[in-house]
Amino acid sequence: MRHLLAVAALLPAVAMAGEPRVTAATATREGATWRFEVTVAHADTGWEHYVDGWEIAAPDGSRLGYRALLHPHVTEQPFTRALGGVAVPPELGRVAIRAHDSLRGWGEPYLLELGN
Repeated sequence: MRHLLAVAALLPAVAMAGEPRVTAATATREGATWRFEVTVAHADTGWEHYVDGWEIAAPDGSRLGYRALLHPHVTEQPFTRALGGVAVPPELGRVAIRAHDSLRGWGEPYLLELGN
C-alpha cells in the first residue's frame, strides 16, 4: 500500500508535464546537408521528467537525424536547439520532427515542408 501511495503522489507531476511538443521548426540547406532549428515546449519538472531529445524522420519513419538533450529545461520554456549535417534525400519534400521525453516517450510529429 505504501508503494501505491508513493506512485499516486507522483502522478500529478507527470500529468502536468504532458507530452513534449515541437511548436516550431525551420530547415536551411547547407551544401549537401540541412540544418534544423527546432523549438520544443514541455513542462520539464527536473531530472525525473524532461525532454531528452528530438528527431528528424522521413515520411516512412526512418530516422534522418537525432539531437540529444542532456539536461532539463525547467526555466527555459519553450526552448530552441539546432542540429546540422542532416542528410535528407533530395526526393523528400517534407520531414517529421518529434520530441521525446524521459517518461512518456515520443510526442506527436510536427510536419515541416522543405524548400528545395
